[in-house]
Amino acid sequence: MARRRKRKSRRRQEGRRILEMVPQYSIESGEEKPVTAARKFIQSEGILPPALLLVKRNEHTTDRYFWAEKGLFGAQYVEENHFLFPSLRVPEDEPEILPVVTHSR
Repeated sequence: MARRRKRKSRRRQEGRRILEMVPQYSIESGEEKPVTAARKFIQSEGILPPALLLVKRNEHTTDRYFWAEKGLFGAQYVEENHFLFPSLRVPEDEPEILPVVTHSR
């Protein structure tokens, strides 16, 4: 029986593209839990948001975290909900100026 391909979410793909433009830091968790290692690294290095942290848990597993103004989030959540994070908004070239329409009676 043939396996069906998993559908790729457009919203998540767009979020992944946006996250690729953010500074990335790769660290190893060592004896600590990955999220603790990420928090300590952010504190010690004084990293300013937005940033993406790749925390190597072991030789096979790497956890991804997004450092935002409001805290540390899982990167997958941020990919799916990138529109909720102001620091990930792509600046538009120029705001479109709409003509003012007045109605008089």
